[in-house]
Amino acid sequence: MQEQSRAFLEALVAAPGPSGYEGPVRRVWTAQMQSCADEVRVDVHGNAIAVANPKGRPRVMLAGHMDELGFQVLHLDDKGFIYFDTIGGFDMGIVPGRKVRIHTAKGEVLGVIGKRPIHLMSGEERKKVPEQHELWIDIGAKDIKEARKLVEIGDPITYDANFEALRRELAVSRGFDNKVGAYVVAEVLRQVAQSRKKAKAALYAVATVQEEVGLRGARTSTFGIDPLVGIAVDVTFATDHPGMDKRKTGEVNIGGGPVINRGANVNPVVFERLVSAARKEKIPFQVCAEPGGTGTDANAMQVAGAGVATGLVSLPLRYMHTPVELVSLKDLDHAVSLLAAFVQGIDEHTDFTP
Repeated sequence: MQEQSRAFLEALVAAPGPSGYEGPVRRVWTAQMQSCADEVRVDVHGNAIAVANPKGRPRVMLAGHMDELGFQVLHLDDKGFIYFDTIGGFDMGIVPGRKVRIHTAKGEVLGVIGKRPIHLMSGEERKKVPEQHELWIDIGAKDIKEARKLVEIGDPITYDANFEALRRELAVSRGFDNKVGAYVVAEVLRQVAQSRKKAKAALYAVATVQEEVGLRGARTSTFGIDPLVGIAVDVTFATDHPGMDKRKTGEVNIGGGPVINRGANVNPVVFERLVSAARKEKIPFQVCAEPGGTGTDANAMQVAGAGVATGLVSLPLRYMHTPVELVSLKDLDHAVSLLAAFVQGIDEHTDFTP
């Protein structure tokens, strides 16, 4: 991965962006697009949209959601402890004992998620996953008066865990789901816009909002853009670690290349052209079977308006919805190359009718 691209990715994952609070991520993304897009805008829903070759035909939309899981300040008790609600789907068993950042109008407030010590639990209590209301955030306030000076009801909260490199071009961070998708669609637009081979299609790269709470941004942005072709870029479960049963999930390997999904949520011509582009450019790829809906922005894109020829390109990820999500930077690079080749192979005569 090039140094400039890696700096962009690191900035995206460092920026807090729980669903409904994507502003900091959006600012990073739109600033990066200013230098290569013909047009950059934000719609009323908060989706960030960058356009290259706007007069081209047909319109091709790439969507990667920029929102992440998070928490939200729900209640402050008399002693200044904070109770919270969740934004998106959490494994509550791994939530206690984490450092968090509360993002307020005045800046960030560091806190820790507390629970009753294991020494003071009964044997049965130790076996149970704590319920959300049994956990709290401690910001070191002496009472509710001090806490109210620091945080407000509704303030968003994220884990205090950001980008770190492992080895073999692997990296770990909170929020890779799905800031890596927002990163990929931006890098595709940059590569297509700066390529000597001028694209015939109009390319719309979209960092969508609120995917984690119902695919909302994809629904509204696809309606507004009205593309002929739309591809969602999201993460998928890597199955190359202990505890995974490939008989149930199929085989997906970190570092094995982007995953091209196949099934009812995917237009068969889009699938075939993605595979053809990968083979022609000698880009490693994997195939995943998705018999129904995929649970990604592709669901919303496919049925927008009169229908969109939809595809889904997924990035292998370990430990989804945890503070230590793991990806291969090589897979990201290969996804960018694949989608750039796909876009550059489309013109107004390309027929996506199954």
